[in-house]
Amino acid sequence: MRWPTLSAESVRPSRFLPPFCPWPECAAHRAPGRGFQRWGYYRKRRDPKRIPRFRCRDCERTCSRQTFSTTYYLKRPALLVAVASGLAACSAHRQIARSCHCAKTSVTRMAERLGRHAILFHARCLTELPVLAEAIVHDHWEVFVGRQDRALGIGTAVGAESWFVYDLDPAPHRGSGRRPDRTKDPQAKTTPSRPYVKSIQRTFRGLIPRVSENQPLVCRVDGRLDYRVAVKDRELRSRVVLRIYPNPVRGPKGTPRSREAIERDRAMFPVDQLHQLLRHTCADHKRETIAFGRRLESILGRAHLMAVWKNFLKSRSERKPDRTTPAMRLGLTDMRWRWERVLSRRLFPERERMSQIARTLYRKRWTRSLPELSRRHAA
Repeated sequence: MRWPTLSAESVRPSRFLPPFCPWPECAAHRAPGRGFQRWGYYRKRRDPKRIPRFRCRDCERTCSRQTFSTTYYLKRPALLVAVASGLAACSAHRQIARSCHCAKTSVTRMAERLGRHAILFHARCLTELPVLAEAIVHDHWEVFVGRQDRALGIGTAVGAESWFVYDLDPAPHRGSGRRPDRTKDPQAKTTPSRPYVKSIQRTFRGLIPRVSENQPLVCRVDGRLDYRVAVKDRELRSRVVLRIYPNPVRGPKGTPRSREAIERDRAMFPVDQLHQLLRHTCADHKRETIAFGRRLESILGRAHLMAVWKNFLKSRSERKPDRTTPAMRLGLTDMRWRWERVLSRRLFPERERMSQIARTLYRKRWTRSLPELSRRHAA
C-alpha cells in the first residue's frame, strides 16, 4: 500500500508540492491539472516555521501545506496522536482530557475527526486489497445508542486466516431494555430481523466483487436465522456459501466444553477475538449506561478507528511470538505502523471510493436531525 511515512508538516517547504487541488469543485481535484504556483507563505502564532501557500492554475484558488495535513484547523495538533492512542487504550474522553490538560470537548471533536479519517482510510485500504482468497467470519456485535431500548448491531466481517477486518455495517433495531414487566417473545428466534438481514446483504454484496468469478464467497456464521434469509436473495444465492456453526447450549461456568462448542469456537475465533478486543479497548462499549455512545455515526467512526488499529498497529497475537499484523498477512505493508504514520496525510471523501453506507456515516446523515424528527412526529 502506497502511503507516506512522514507527515505533511515534516516536509520541507521547498520540496512540498500539492498532489491535487483540495477544492472538490475544481477539475484538478480528481484528474491531473495544470499544476500550482507558489503564493507566498504564512506563520502560526505558536510555530515560527513558514507554511507555504499555493495557487491552483485551474480554479485559481489558494491552499497551503497545512490543507493536506490531518491537523488542519487545530490549535493543538500534537494532541491528535495522543487522543488516538488514548481511545485505543480504553480511556474515556474526560480521562484523556485530564492526561492531556485540555478540555473534554476538544477530545470529543478530535475523536470525531479521527473517526472520519478512519472511515476514509479503511476505504482506501479496501481498494488496494488483493483478490479475496480466504473465508470470511461474520457476526454482529451488540451495543447501545444512548439507551438500552435503542440497540445497534454492528456487522463485522473478519478474514479467517489473516484476521483482517473487511467490513463494518450498522443494523439499528429496537432493544429489549431491562423493564421488569417485559416478557420474552417466543417467536423472536423464529422470525428474521429485517435490519440484520439488510446489513448482512450489504456486507455480502460488498465482498462478492473481491472474489474471483469462478469462486464463491465462503462465510462462517452462527446459527442465526437472518443469514439463511439473506442468502435467499437472487444476487447472493449462487455466490455465497454458508458454513453454519450454531451456538451450542453451554453448562455452568467452569464446566468442560462439548465437541460442538469446541468446533464452533475454533471456526468463529477471529470475529470473537475482535469483539473481545472492542469490549476491552473501548470505554463507550462497556456494560455501563453512563458510557453508552450517543450517536450512531460516532459509534461507527470509533469502530472504524479500532479496525484500523487492529489491522495495522496491533500484532495478531501477543501471547505467541507472532508480531505480524493482519495488513502484513495480506501484503498491504511490510511492517507494523504507528499512529503517526496512519495520521500522516489528510484524506478527501470525493477522491475515495466508498460504499453508500460509509459515505452516509462520513457525512453523518444516518441519524435524522431534530427538525426533521419534529416534523415527522407532527405529521
